[in-house]
Amino acid sequence: MLSDTRTNAGIDSVSKYRKMFTWQVPGERALCLMTSGNLSITQAVISRLQEQIDEPVMGGETILNAPTLFRGAELVAAAMREVMDQYADGIDSSGAGSAASIIFGGQRKGGDQRLFLIYSAGNFIEATVDTPFFQIGGFKYGKPILDRVLDPTTSLEDAKTAALLSMDSTLRSNLAVGMPLDICVIPADSYELADYRRIEADDANFHNLSEAWSQAIRDSFVKMRSLPK
Repeated sequence: MLSDTRTNAGIDSVSKYRKMFTWQVPGERALCLMTSGNLSITQAVISRLQEQIDEPVMGGETILNAPTLFRGAELVAAAMREVMDQYADGIDSSGAGSAASIIFGGQRKGGDQRLFLIYSAGNFIEATVDTPFFQIGGFKYGKPILDRVLDPTTSLEDAKTAALLSMDSTLRSNLAVGMPLDICVIPADSYELADYRRIEADDANFHNLSEAWSQAIRDSFVKMRSLPK
Protein backbone atom coordinates (compact mmCIF):
# COMPACT_ATOMS: atom_id res chain seq x y z
CA MET A 1 0.00 0.00 0.00
CA LEU A 2 1.28 3.47 -0.89
CA SER A 3 -0.43 6.85 -0.56
CA ASP A 4 0.37 10.53 -0.78
CA THR A 5 -0.85 13.16 1.70
CA ARG A 6 -2.00 16.09 -0.43
CA THR A 7 -5.60 17.26 -0.48
CA ASN A 8 -6.99 20.32 -2.21
CA ALA A 9 -10.22 22.22 -2.49
CA GLY A 10 -8.99 24.47 -5.26
CA ILE A 11 -5.65 25.88 -6.30
CA ASP A 12 -5.44 28.16 -3.24
CA SER A 13 -6.54 25.57 -0.67
CA VAL A 14 -3.94 22.81 -0.51
CA SER A 15 -3.43 20.86 2.72
CA LYS A 16 -1.66 17.78 4.04
CA TYR A 17 -3.72 14.93 5.51
CA ARG A 18 -2.98 11.29 6.15
CA LYS A 19 -4.81 8.99 3.73
CA MET A 20 -3.46 5.69 5.05
CA PHE A 21 -4.66 4.02 8.25
CA THR A 22 -3.50 0.75 9.80
CA TRP A 23 -4.48 -1.66 12.52
CA GLN A 24 -2.83 -4.83 13.77
CA VAL A 25 -3.33 -7.53 16.35
CA PRO A 26 0.15 -9.09 16.60
CA GLY A 27 0.12 -12.68 15.43
CA GLU A 28 -3.57 -12.51 14.45
CA ARG A 29 -4.23 -9.86 11.79
CA ALA A 30 -2.82 -6.80 10.05
CA LEU A 31 -5.01 -4.37 8.13
CA CYS A 32 -4.40 -1.32 5.98
CA LEU A 33 -6.91 1.16 4.57
CA MET A 34 -6.38 4.02 2.13
CA THR A 35 -8.82 6.79 1.25
CA SER A 36 -9.51 9.12 -1.66
CA GLY A 37 -12.14 11.72 -2.45
CA ASN A 38 -14.11 14.02 -0.18
CA LEU A 39 -12.05 14.41 2.98
CA SER A 40 -14.99 14.99 5.33
CA ILE A 41 -16.61 11.77 4.12
CA THR A 42 -13.50 9.62 4.49
CA GLN A 43 -12.59 11.11 7.88
CA ALA A 44 -16.09 10.29 9.14
CA VAL A 45 -15.79 6.71 7.87
CA ILE A 46 -12.45 6.24 9.64
CA SER A 47 -13.85 7.77 12.84
CA ARG A 48 -16.80 5.37 12.83
CA LEU A 49 -14.56 2.36 12.30
CA GLN A 50 -12.24 3.49 15.11
CA GLU A 51 -15.15 4.18 17.47
CA GLN A 52 -16.39 0.63 16.92
CA ILE A 53 -12.96 -0.57 18.08
CA ASP A 54 -12.52 1.87 20.96
CA GLU A 55 -16.05 1.64 22.33
CA PRO A 56 -17.39 -1.76 21.28
CA VAL A 57 -21.05 -2.51 21.77
CA MET A 58 -21.62 -5.81 23.58
CA GLY A 59 -20.96 -8.51 21.00
CA GLY A 60 -20.47 -5.91 18.26
CA GLU A 61 -18.34 -6.62 15.21
CA THR A 62 -15.32 -4.51 14.27
CA ILE A 63 -12.68 -4.83 11.61
CA LEU A 64 -10.41 -6.27 14.33
CA ASN A 65 -12.71 -9.15 15.24
CA ALA A 66 -14.52 -9.80 11.95
CA PRO A 67 -14.27 -13.51 11.10
CA THR A 68 -13.03 -12.84 7.55
CA LEU A 69 -11.51 -9.99 5.56
CA PHE A 70 -14.62 -10.06 3.40
CA ARG A 71 -16.72 -9.35 6.49
CA GLY A 72 -14.27 -6.59 7.39
CA ALA A 73 -14.84 -5.05 3.95
CA GLU A 74 -18.59 -5.23 4.58
CA LEU A 75 -18.12 -3.26 7.81
CA VAL A 76 -16.10 -0.60 6.00
CA ALA A 77 -18.74 -0.47 3.27
CA ALA A 78 -21.52 -0.15 5.86
CA ALA A 79 -19.72 2.80 7.46
CA MET A 80 -19.36 4.39 4.02
CA ARG A 81 -23.09 4.00 3.33
CA GLU A 82 -24.06 5.47 6.71
CA VAL A 83 -21.83 8.51 6.24
CA MET A 84 -22.98 9.08 2.66
CA ASP A 85 -26.62 8.80 3.70
CA GLN A 86 -26.05 11.41 6.39
CA TYR A 87 -23.94 13.96 4.56
CA ALA A 88 -23.82 13.40 0.77
CA ASP A 89 -26.96 15.33 -0.21
CA GLY A 90 -25.90 18.42 1.71
CA ILE A 91 -22.37 18.31 0.33
CA ASP A 92 -23.53 17.80 -3.25
CA SER A 93 -26.12 20.58 -3.01
CA SER A 94 -23.37 22.99 -1.96
CA GLY A 95 -21.46 22.24 -5.14
CA ALA A 96 -18.69 20.23 -3.50
CA GLY A 97 -18.59 16.62 -4.66
CA SER A 98 -19.14 13.98 -2.00
CA ALA A 99 -17.65 11.06 -3.93
CA ALA A 100 -15.09 8.97 -2.05
CA SER A 101 -13.43 5.59 -2.34
CA ILE A 102 -11.44 3.27 -0.11
CA ILE A 103 -8.91 0.49 -0.59
CA PHE A 104 -8.99 -2.01 2.26
CA GLY A 105 -6.81 -5.08 2.65
CA GLY A 106 -4.63 -7.26 4.81
CA GLN A 107 -4.75 -10.72 6.33
CA ARG A 108 -6.12 -12.50 9.37
CA LYS A 109 -4.79 -15.74 10.79
CA GLY A 110 -6.38 -18.70 9.06
CA GLY A 111 -7.29 -16.70 5.96
CA ASP A 112 -5.65 -15.50 2.77
CA GLN A 113 -4.44 -12.01 2.01
CA ARG A 114 -7.32 -10.08 0.45
CA LEU A 115 -7.75 -6.65 -1.12
CA PHE A 116 -10.98 -4.70 -1.71
CA LEU A 117 -12.01 -1.49 -3.47
CA ILE A 118 -15.01 0.15 -1.82
CA TYR A 119 -17.08 2.76 -3.66
CA SER A 120 -19.16 5.71 -2.44
CA ALA A 121 -22.37 3.68 -2.62
CA GLY A 122 -20.93 1.07 -0.27
CA ASN A 123 -20.58 -1.60 -2.93
CA PHE A 124 -17.16 -3.13 -3.44
CA ILE A 125 -15.05 -5.47 -5.55
CA GLU A 126 -12.12 -7.74 -4.69
CA ALA A 127 -8.73 -8.03 -6.36
CA THR A 128 -8.34 -11.16 -8.49
CA VAL A 129 -5.71 -12.92 -10.58
CA ASP A 130 -6.82 -10.81 -13.57
CA THR A 131 -6.87 -7.56 -11.55
CA PRO A 132 -4.14 -7.93 -8.89
CA PHE A 133 -3.95 -4.28 -7.81
CA PHE A 134 -6.19 -1.27 -7.22
CA GLN A 135 -5.63 2.48 -7.50
CA ILE A 136 -7.74 5.41 -6.33
CA GLY A 137 -7.34 9.17 -6.60
CA GLY A 138 -5.12 10.86 -9.18
CA PHE A 139 -3.39 7.75 -10.46
CA LYS A 140 -3.53 7.86 -14.27
CA TYR A 141 0.05 9.02 -14.79
CA GLY A 142 1.47 6.15 -12.74
CA LYS A 143 -0.86 3.40 -13.94
CA PRO A 144 1.09 2.38 -17.10
CA ILE A 145 4.06 1.24 -15.01
CA LEU A 146 1.90 -1.02 -12.88
CA ASP A 147 0.08 -2.38 -15.95
CA ARG A 148 3.39 -3.36 -17.53
CA VAL A 149 5.07 -4.80 -14.44
CA LEU A 150 2.57 -6.33 -12.01
CA ASP A 151 1.02 -9.76 -12.14
CA PRO A 152 0.23 -12.36 -9.46
CA THR A 153 3.77 -13.77 -9.66
CA THR A 154 5.50 -10.43 -8.96
CA SER A 155 7.63 -10.58 -5.83
CA LEU A 156 6.73 -8.35 -2.90
CA GLU A 157 9.98 -6.39 -3.26
CA ASP A 158 9.39 -5.80 -6.99
CA ALA A 159 5.81 -4.77 -6.29
CA LYS A 160 7.07 -2.26 -3.74
CA THR A 161 9.52 -0.83 -6.27
CA ALA A 162 6.80 -0.63 -8.93
CA ALA A 163 4.48 1.20 -6.54
CA LEU A 164 7.18 3.75 -5.66
CA LEU A 165 8.06 4.37 -9.31
CA SER A 166 4.38 4.67 -10.17
CA MET A 167 3.94 7.28 -7.46
CA ASP A 168 7.07 9.11 -8.62
CA SER A 169 5.60 9.41 -12.13
CA THR A 170 2.33 10.69 -10.67
CA LEU A 171 4.13 13.25 -8.51
CA ARG A 172 5.91 14.65 -11.56
CA SER A 173 2.74 15.06 -13.65
CA ASN A 174 -0.09 15.75 -11.20
CA LEU A 175 0.04 18.76 -8.88
CA ALA A 176 -2.89 17.33 -6.88
CA VAL A 177 -0.56 14.60 -5.59
CA GLY A 178 2.25 15.49 -3.22
CA MET A 179 4.79 14.44 -0.61
CA PRO A 180 5.19 13.08 1.97
CA LEU A 181 4.19 9.51 1.19
CA ASP A 182 3.02 6.73 3.50
CA ILE A 183 3.96 3.14 2.74
CA CYS A 184 2.77 -0.11 4.31
CA VAL A 185 3.94 -3.62 3.47
CA ILE A 186 2.24 -6.72 4.91
CA PRO A 187 4.07 -9.95 3.99
CA ALA A 188 1.92 -13.06 3.64
CA ASP A 189 1.28 -14.98 6.88
CA SER A 190 3.17 -12.40 8.96
CA TYR A 191 0.09 -10.67 10.43
CA GLU A 192 2.16 -7.55 10.97
CA LEU A 193 3.09 -4.26 9.33
CA ALA A 194 6.61 -5.17 8.24
CA ASP A 195 7.40 -1.83 6.60
CA TYR A 196 5.16 1.02 7.75
CA ARG A 197 6.69 4.48 7.55
CA ARG A 198 6.51 7.97 6.13
CA ILE A 199 8.68 8.98 3.19
CA GLU A 200 9.49 12.68 3.42
CA ALA A 201 10.39 14.96 0.51
CA ASP A 202 14.08 14.82 1.46
CA ASP A 203 14.23 11.02 1.68
CA ALA A 204 17.55 10.04 0.03
CA ASN A 205 16.46 6.55 -0.99
CA PHE A 206 13.34 7.79 -2.76
CA HIS A 207 15.32 10.58 -4.44
CA ASN A 208 17.92 8.11 -5.71
CA LEU A 209 15.21 5.76 -6.99
CA SER A 210 13.51 8.64 -8.79
CA GLU A 211 16.73 9.83 -10.42
CA ALA A 212 17.73 6.31 -11.47
CA TRP A 213 14.32 5.78 -13.03
CA SER A 214 14.51 9.07 -14.92
CA GLN A 215 17.93 8.15 -16.27
CA ALA A 216 16.73 4.67 -17.25
CA ILE A 217 13.84 6.20 -19.20
CA ARG A 218 16.19 8.63 -20.99
CA ASP A 219 18.59 5.80 -21.86
CA SER A 220 15.76 3.65 -23.18
CA PHE A 221 14.45 6.55 -25.24
CA VAL A 222 17.86 6.95 -26.90
CA LYS A 223 17.86 3.23 -27.78
CA MET A 224 14.53 3.68 -29.58
CA ARG A 225 16.27 5.80 -32.23
CA SER A 226 17.80 2.70 -33.81
CA LEU A 227 14.48 0.88 -34.22
CA PRO A 228 12.59 0.99 -37.56
CA LYS A 229 9.73 3.46 -37.60
